[in-house]
Amino acid sequence: MSTTLDLDTLNFAKGNGLVTVVTQDAYSGAVLMVAHADREALEHTQRTGEMHYHSRSRGLWHKGGTSGNVQRMVSLTADCDQDAVLALVVPAGPACHNGTTSCFRNEALRSDVFSALDATIALRQQTPVTDGEKPSYTQRLLSDRNLRLKKLGEEAVELATACVDQDAARAAEETADLLYHALVALRAAGGSLQDVREVLASRQR
Repeated sequence: MSTTLDLDTLNFAKGNGLVTVVTQDAYSGAVLMVAHADREALEHTQRTGEMHYHSRSRGLWHKGGTSGNVQRMVSLTADCDQDAVLALVVPAGPACHNGTTSCFRNEALRSDVFSALDATIALRQQTPVTDGEKPSYTQRLLSDRNLRLKKLGEEAVELATACVDQDAARAAEETADLLYHALVALRAAGGSLQDVREVLASRQR
């Protein structure tokens, strides 16, 4: 459930009408981007439930309004000086205009490679293959049900074999392969890593 912030407590004057917004994935903890917002942007955010920012070049900016990569607000929290806001969000796609999950590239995602992998799979699913273009392996799996289920089964068997052999290094590699193929199969079924996180979180209650 989203939580609101009393905008009257923010110090907009210190930043000439703006506050800094650090946007973080509510599930993975990955830092997605840093931007600015004025009071109007934050009002739009709280009213619509989707992140709005202030761009010095284009004014009010609805994140994902054009690309579809919106960010659903979970909470807004001010820092101790009331001139910066931490926004916890659920992103619908990449945060960066370059198509990457985070504007900070690998540094922000190093502790959560699963989110980066899931975002890459989602991007492959959204990218059409043009005539004459060779699809990526992920795109082949997404378009071929029999192939992805076959590979999912093969990877599970290979992991089990590595565990029987007590081969930790190979077991780690096979686990990575299995998780990749599982995420592809989940995405093809209409799910995502976020859904898995929610299931696991519900089991901790």
